[in-house]
Amino acid sequence: MHILIADDHRLIVEGVKLKLAELDPDTEFSVAMDMDELRQAIHHESPPDLALIDITMPGVRGNQHLAEFIGTLPNVPVIVLSGSEDPALMKEVLAMGVQGFIPKAYSPDVMLSAIRLVLSGGVYVPPMMLQEASGLTFPVDAHEASDSSLEATLEERLRKLLTERQVDVLRLLSQGKPNKVIARDLGISEGTVKIHLAAIFRALSVRNRVEAVVASRRISSL
Repeated sequence: MHILIADDHRLIVEGVKLKLAELDPDTEFSVAMDMDELRQAIHHESPPDLALIDITMPGVRGNQHLAEFIGTLPNVPVIVLSGSEDPALMKEVLAMGVQGFIPKAYSPDVMLSAIRLVLSGGVYVPPMMLQEASGLTFPVDAHEASDSSLEATLEERLRKLLTERQVDVLRLLSQGKPNKVIARDLGISEGTVKIHLAAIFRALSVRNRVEAVVASRRISSL
């Protein structure tokens, strides 16, 4: 396995390499310490199997380096490894298509577990993002909104909006499972999973898998 680490702090790079060697002693690493080196890695004839990319590096402007990497190598999973713990930033980059966001303050073991999840096809969402995310709304019909006696909890609204099978799909999605695994666990086709996901997104007024995960984890139980 080949892992790219894009970070301009040598101590961080060496520490990450040491921990990730636990994945496989034969793991190969390449390093990019600025935008020019990252761009060279993006266009190298042998792309990595996984990329850990910092938000801020010399030559980087905003999140454009992430967009460039994802746009050029859409099949390579990307994890942001950052000193920031801003939930809004986490949500922004996850919505761009990265498969995980790991704050540098997290322990090496948490980092390793998150990377294993991503390599298995899941998405790692930091707990602080799930706890602090806001702005997601659950649609309520006009009759319910006008009658306070019928005020429903978030969980009750969710159960009203989704079928039992859609709740099953949402539960597995919140565990970071990809469509293929959800289909296998529920004994349905990937096409059917996609249909359920589209219905879930509409029902929860969210735009993508990340927002659906955040919404689902705000519910006390499913």
